[in-house]
Amino acid sequence: MSAETAPTGELSIAVMGVGGRMGRELARTVHAAKGCRVAGGIEPEGSPHVGADIGELAGFGRLDVPVTTDALELIAGVDAILDFTAPSASVTFAGLAANARIVHVIGTTGLSEQDDAAIAAAARHATIIKAGNMSLGVNLLVELTRKVAQALDEDFDIEVVEMHHKHKVDAPSGTALMLGQAAAEGRGVALGERSVRVRDGHTGARKAGDIGFATLRGGNVVGEHTVIFAGEGERVELAHKATDRGIFARGAVKAAMWGKGQGPGLYSMVDVLGL
Repeated sequence: MSAETAPTGELSIAVMGVGGRMGRELARTVHAAKGCRVAGGIEPEGSPHVGADIGELAGFGRLDVPVTTDALELIAGVDAILDFTAPSASVTFAGLAANARIVHVIGTTGLSEQDDAAIAAAARHATIIKAGNMSLGVNLLVELTRKVAQALDEDFDIEVVEMHHKHKVDAPSGTALMLGQAAAEGRGVALGERSVRVRDGHTGARKAGDIGFATLRGGNVVGEHTVIFAGEGERVELAHKATDRGIFARGAVKAAMWGKGQGPGLYSMVDVLGL
């Protein structure tokens, strides 16, 4: 079904990196969502999935929509794109989304300051929703972390611990950085000045006010995050455990549907959820 023949009010969504595990999950979620349809999918040149039927690739039956490599043409004909790919690809897609004036949902992690700046520039013309984690539970955890950090002074040390599957390529996770940023905002400090990413050897005593990160990798863990506020004689822990990638896909589709009614700008899941 082409964009021109789609039912009135139906949101046409393309999935970037549709051949990957998350891409297939996104395609399944879009297909199952009321008022949405899978309008296309992108894979890079040389991918074995190019030309495959997206429905068959994602396991929900033939859709007669093939995987393509032409992002420019595809993005020009859809309402929204879902993008859990790689930083360089997300920056490119953001520029194309700006030209097309469409919704761009970004769940890509490992973005640099330069990448973030390019995406922010694209948001002058595109409706971009960007988050290190799209789940409702995690975004609630972010807000709780901000409030607890604000309530507890530097007598409580803050540590962010995260674990993911062995295939994850960036560390700390985007979610861990979201949590660290929330803690820093609660304390009224700059994360870049207080963040401790690595401890090895004779490090000396922990400095008051530091926000530490610990990264674990192994097995097929979808995602686990804990924020620890450790004081003298007591400890407060806030935690979230993901057991199904579907929570991220459902959040991304929710973001795309919300974004369709918004003007250009750079938004987060906090905006989508009204937190």
